Amino acid sequence: MFTLSQLESFVAVAETLHYGRAAERLSMTQPPLSRRIQLLERELGVELFDRAGRSVRLTAAGQAFLGDARRILGLSEQAALSVRRTLEGEVGTVALGFTASAAHSVLDGIVGAVHAELPGVGLVLRERVSGAQLEELRSGELDLGLVRPPVPGTGIAHHPLHREALLVAVPAGHPLAAPDRTPHISDLDGEPFVMYSPAEARYFYEVLVGVFRRAEVVPRYVHYLSQVHTILALVRAELGLALVPRAAEALKLDGVVLRPVVGVEGEPVELVAAWRAGDDNPALHAVRDVVTGLADRGAF
Repeated sequence: MFTLSQLESFVAVAETLHYGRAAERLSMTQPPLSRRIQLLERELGVELFDRAGRSVRLTAAGQAFLGDARRILGLSEQAALSVRRTLEGEVGTVALGFTASAAHSVLDGIVGAVHAELPGVGLVLRERVSGAQLEELRSGELDLGLVRPPVPGTGIAHHPLHREALLVAVPAGHPLAAPDRTPHISDLDGEPFVMYSPAEARYFYEVLVGVFRRAEVVPRYVHYLSQVHTILALVRAELGLALVPRAAEALKLDGVVLRPVVGVEGEPVELVAAWRAGDDNPALHAVRDVVTGLADRGAF
């Protein structure tokens, strides 16, 4: 049977496609790394890498095995963390999931407060889209998630954390970036627009579709992307305009101007904390109380 060290070595090579960089990541030399991969292939009875020429590429079998290998390593990590939990909420480990945009709005405040109020609790941070977080909450791989609503199904409790406005992102030389202009949502009608992916960033896609529908605005979508920083990069390249959450101001991307936009009601972007209802991990209870307390005090 293969070992966790063999799986770890396989994932490192699969992610870097370079034995030298993989060995450096694992703090080892290349020969024992190569032996681990060879032993794993012998155990599985397949070749995981195509070593033709100087390049390293995954075979079809390697690509199929990569997802399972990552899941096995994740489960082993979670199992190791679980056995170290104690019955006291002040000591233990909590796996905390968060979206990429949450990292720019609430994550630093949460991590800082937990470290200050619960110094004996370790946080394992995992960046995930909301759908993946909800799946991992149900499976037990995550304890607490910072997700976008709605939270469907049963067995998951949640608490509102944060709301924020949308800002229009324009290239620095665009007319809407002028100090004397007040952008209106109608200014986006017919304009080239970098949109969120309906598959990978469904929450933001649906928020913006609702905003445009209510304003009777029809932008011209030129690209669909999932991450705010990538969207802003395309705005800087003058490929289109965008609407992004106010937290994007923290990115401070040169060549992009973020402006409040008239015609968008309130603060349509929401974030909630979610956890398994009935979870008996005392450390989770303690961290959850810190997080929801911050939200109730308006700290975000």
